[in-house]
Amino acid sequence: MTSFVFGTHNAAFVQVMYEQYLRDPASVPEEWRQLFDNGKLAELPVIPTTRAEVAAEKAPAAEAAEATPTHPPSPIPQPGLSPITGPAARLVQNMTESLSVPTATSFRDVPVQVLDAKRKALNAQLAGSGKKISFTHLIGYALVQAAKQFPVMTHAFQEVEGKPQRFDPQGVHLGLAVDVERKDGTHALLVPVIKHAEAMDFAAFHARYETLVEKARTQKILPDDLQGATITLTNPGTIGTVASVPRLMKHQGSIIATGAIRDVAGAKIMTLTSTYDHRIIQGAESGMFLRKLDSLLQGEERFYEAVANSLGLTGWGMGDAGWVPAPSPTPTLTPPPSPIPHPDELRSVAAATALVRAHRNFGHLAARLDPLGSEPPGDPALDPGRLGLTPEIMGRIPAAVLRVYVPGATLAEALPALRATYCGTIAYEVEHIGSHGERVWLRQVIESGEHWKPLSADDRKQLLARLTAVETLERFLHKAYLGQKRFSIEGLDVLVPMLDLTVELATASGAQDVVLGMAHRGRLNVLAHIVGLPYETIFAEFEGGLHVEETLTPEGGTGDVKYHHGAHGVYQTPSGKS
Repeated sequence: MTSFVFGTHNAAFVQVMYEQYLRDPASVPEEWRQLFDNGKLAELPVIPTTRAEVAAEKAPAAEAAEATPTHPPSPIPQPGLSPITGPAARLVQNMTESLSVPTATSFRDVPVQVLDAKRKALNAQLAGSGKKISFTHLIGYALVQAAKQFPVMTHAFQEVEGKPQRFDPQGVHLGLAVDVERKDGTHALLVPVIKHAEAMDFAAFHARYETLVEKARTQKILPDDLQGATITLTNPGTIGTVASVPRLMKHQGSIIATGAIRDVAGAKIMTLTSTYDHRIIQGAESGMFLRKLDSLLQGEERFYEAVANSLGLTGWGMGDAGWVPAPSPTPTLTPPPSPIPHPDELRSVAAATALVRAHRNFGHLAARLDPLGSEPPGDPALDPGRLGLTPEIMGRIPAAVLRVYVPGATLAEALPALRATYCGTIAYEVEHIGSHGERVWLRQVIESGEHWKPLSADDRKQLLARLTAVETLERFLHKAYLGQKRFSIEGLDVLVPMLDLTVELATASGAQDVVLGMAHRGRLNVLAHIVGLPYETIFAEFEGGLHVEETLTPEGGTGDVKYHHGAHGVYQTPSGKS
């Protein structure tokens, strides 16, 4: 059997049209009649729809049975059972066939504040024009733009002579899942197709969308309208479904589902899912596709400006600050107040805030600072489980409401980065600072990672040479003056390169003199490599010589121990300044 050109979603509707054609060819539109007259539907088996037809098909078998020995009668049908026939039977067949497609699904929670505000602003400007923009219009158009950047989502899997093949449709042919209510009150699914949607601006996309949906709901859809979809948009959120994993039919690459808009911790959130053919599409590709779709709905790449321009709306305040709809020329009712968040949601947000605060205050207790690898003590406040925060709950809390600067759209995505920042190999303690402005600035710099800059090859070589000099001096002092107090810099070797950078930054800012108060630990290495005190002077103090030349004698200090002596020198920065 050849591939079904209308897509398996539409098979039941085509079956109805075909059976209607068999009963009365004049009762179907001319386009359908021409299709059936030419035998284009030979691959679609006719499924009996009435008991008479079922009986007629069984009649030859019954006649043959009379000539053969009788068998025990079939068991009496169980009460409540009825045969599935006609289009419903075709749907059963399609759903069963869909199980042969190996799929996977990506989920993404998307804030809809911007989408909602922009849609209202568009409709305010279109008032009286007869046009209305829905969420699905904007999501569908954003989906097309995202698919242009990730065309793999529109590819399809095929087998040719038993060999797997990837089919590239050379365009975005978007299927729109439309729920159609029949005259008898039952519901059917139709998937009309917007062909080459990638070539349309929003106005053309909107017009074609409305035309196809109207034809589907009035059952005036034509054969060409149902062919060629390789990516489909379905919107079960209209009936309150929060998230959906729809079936992916054969000959399609992916199906995108939108969930109901819901309040999470005071923010409006919608879940998008991407169910894709895992034979030709990988999880990372699906995830990046949803991320691009999300970014467009947030207004990136001037998405809403392009929508407005295609509709002939200009100068209406759709810029970055244009979240609030422009004034409508007609009176509008005051919108109802937002529903009060559920207490569980408030508790979850409060717990999330406490978790972020704990990392900023006590993250250093879990930082891995010991070069020998001993376990840090940690702190119970850093455990989200103690606060009742499960991965599912954290996945519903937008990171933006927590005012963190690490990457991640939700707390679940941001928490690993927060841990890496405060509990890694460098620890930060800034919450004790009295100035609120300084604390906020430091949080932003620390959590955003903007202070992390990769070193060039030359910088790495220079750093290695500096650390080698520090280590060499320490090893020499340890071997040559075994048992003497030297307040080693071991474990703090990076102190010297850090002071190098500090002095260089001070010089770049105009400083000409640096006065350094130094603790005992690491003092000798700092005297040698930062101040420039000669090695001979340092060694002479260890030797305890009484006849050291005056030029080699350390100056200042009390003279009781070598660590209390001061020194001065000329420091030359890597850029050549002294």
